[in-house]
Amino acid sequence: MKRLLTTLIAILFATSLSALELGDDGLHKVDWLRDTFKDLQEDAAEAAGEGKRLLIIVEQRGCNYCKKMHETTFQDPRVLDMLENVYFPVRVNLHGDTEVIDTDGEVLTEKLATRRWGVLFTPTMILMPSEIDTSLPISAQAAAIMPGAFSAGTTLDLLTWVKEDRYLDQSEEDFQRYHARMILERNDGDTN
Repeated sequence: MKRLLTTLIAILFATSLSALELGDDGLHKVDWLRDTFKDLQEDAAEAAGEGKRLLIIVEQRGCNYCKKMHETTFQDPRVLDMLENVYFPVRVNLHGDTEVIDTDGEVLTEKLATRRWGVLFTPTMILMPSEIDTSLPISAQAAAIMPGAFSAGTTLDLLTWVKEDRYLDQSEEDFQRYHARMILERNDGDTN
């Protein structure tokens, strides 16, 4: 009976992973990502109107780390709740040609925008402050930038740290100290 239950759970898990669809552009298609015109000034205003923060997620076709984030980290109910209810996630393709209007009004292709922002790795999450300065590009005002694929606990902690505006005064507790404290409080052993 135990073996049958384990097999059923494995089948359900595999089925849920296969439900993560790839689009023609080779990027994961998920409901919580906002399909916008990539005018980041407008996106920031819409996010603010919903009481959310703008979150830019940079990905690329064939990125194994992006796949890992979508299949594991973003599936965690705690992280998914933040992505759906606290943030306004907009994806930018590292090598894409779609037009992006940066927060300072500069019009670029996705690939030129990501170069401008100094993005070297995918996935990269760029978490924005609650208020956007329209005289500055994304990279000059980001609350936090997370390059690479991290576990659900680390991602949750960063999303929470920014949501709670802890990045504004790090004199007492920077992100690393906050994350270490959260690991101890959760006692989930999540160290990366």
